[in-house]
Amino acid sequence: MSQIKVLFVCMGNICRSPTAEGVFNKLLQGKQLTDRFLIDSAGTHDYHIGKSPDGRAQQTAKQRGIDLSALQGRQVNNDDFDYFHHILAMDTDNAEILRNACPNELQHKIKLFLDFAPEQDERNVPDPYYGGQNGFEHVFDLVEAASKGFLDSVLQSKLK
Repeated sequence: MSQIKVLFVCMGNICRSPTAEGVFNKLLQGKQLTDRFLIDSAGTHDYHIGKSPDGRAQQTAKQRGIDLSALQGRQVNNDDFDYFHHILAMDTDNAEILRNACPNELQHKIKLFLDFAPEQDERNVPDPYYGGQNGFEHVFDLVEAASKGFLDSVLQSKLK
């Protein structure tokens, strides 16, 4: 069976999308599914290429048993639309940027990440960059809920 390729996307790839990559990877490890998935994260903008995730995101991750230190920011490129099966945007603004860059025949791959957490009131994972530590905690809570919902959705569709 081929790997399911998932790309998490936010604006700069130092807060939300690396958080999602780390949380989803931990979820996969817990269910012994890491070999069935290839996951990555990227930003729609080139602000933080090559940089590590925000220190506050790393600190919050570490408190939850996740190590983000090896991740490095990168920007989405045109090959990503072809390569990944699922491209999960953290918010509607970044989803729109992705849709504008994506070929029409691949638009179905782009989804809003929090659509996989319908029990959440929010549809956008808020950018915690300019906020305090509580913003990072909130992002982790949202991302954990969406990660579980996304994994359940993928596994259900593969079982059909």
